[in-house]
Amino acid sequence: MIKTLVAHTTEVDEASIAIEEIKSQLDLGNLLKNTVGIINCHYEFCESGVMQEICEALPFNVVGVISSPSAVNGVADSMLLNVMMLTSDDVEFECILTSPFGDDPCKSVIDSYKQSASAREDAPSLIFAFAPFEPIRCVDDYVDAITEASGGVPCFGTVAVDDLVSFLNCNMIYNGEHYYDRLGMILAYGNISPKFYVANFSESNILDRSAVITKSEKQIVKEINGRSVDAFFEDLGLKQASETTFALTSLPFLINYKDNSPLVCKQFVNLNEERHAVFAGAMPEGSTFYLAQAERDDIFATIDKITDDILKDAEGASGLLIYSCVARIMILGSGMYEELEAVGKKLDGRLPYIMGYSGGEMCPTNNESGDAVNYFHNNTIIACLF
Repeated sequence: MIKTLVAHTTEVDEASIAIEEIKSQLDLGNLLKNTVGIINCHYEFCESGVMQEICEALPFNVVGVISSPSAVNGVADSMLLNVMMLTSDDVEFECILTSPFGDDPCKSVIDSYKQSASAREDAPSLIFAFAPFEPIRCVDDYVDAITEASGGVPCFGTVAVDDLVSFLNCNMIYNGEHYYDRLGMILAYGNISPKFYVANFSESNILDRSAVITKSEKQIVKEINGRSVDAFFEDLGLKQASETTFALTSLPFLINYKDNSPLVCKQFVNLNEERHAVFAGAMPEGSTFYLAQAERDDIFATIDKITDDILKDAEGASGLLIYSCVARIMILGSGMYEELEAVGKKLDGRLPYIMGYSGGEMCPTNNESGDAVNYFHNNTIIACLF
């Protein structure tokens, strides 16, 4: 069993005040045998040094990401630091900071995992993963590497995102330091049975027209239906829109991996110099995809669906971790807190949670056999109930 407490502060300048606020909310005098922390915060907390001092003041490892805006138990803000503390007598937590990615991030992830996990005979029940945002990287590679190294242990996590157009500060956090070229993980061993929830688009918002990726390399699509990417966008009347980075946020792509899992959403980013389409996640050659229409009303419909499903399973649960793609904020426009507030209203204090925005979401989905398959998602809201 896990006992979960959450804490937050908006104090970005005075570390002593922020530390006192966090400590007073976490009840540190009653920690159980094993404890770990998960953190979301605005980058200003790193710049001011407050994040570092909070992590140093806590008597346990803390792993997480830059995320803005975020929420904790109904409080939503852009300038927010929140911590979720998990403490347990029968669940053990092993924290991993990978070596720098270099030219082979997959090797870094696999080697770091095996070095940490090799001392144990049992496998973890759950892996939380926290990654930096790097446009040149394909995050599916990280998920695949974790799956390979762990033998398929369910992996839930997020990619850091800040509130700058440049995405310069999208770092992961590990014990007070923040990194642009490393991955952080929390391995949970023992008595924990997580449940996962994924929502991207209502079925009515998925367009009937499909296409096949006939030539691709990781996140770069070179041909669709045997023709150039330009020809595909021109047929749809989207050639001009495709010229602008993230201009097609309202038209994400839903991939059918043909493994009897639900459709997985991927976001078009831009065209590269070769006029190939660059996506925010892997687009496997031979896959079929559908376009979806991202709309404000459907964002709230997916919130209702995912929170209703969570609340059905909430009895006896210890806590909830939620991440939503930053593309969903882009659809909401000026209402940047509306999704966070809607989730908080639906959950209505039923269980402790933190929610952050994400540059990409790592979450298992179940195939028809009921097996959890680890996937990297875009334009999706994900949740882990434990």
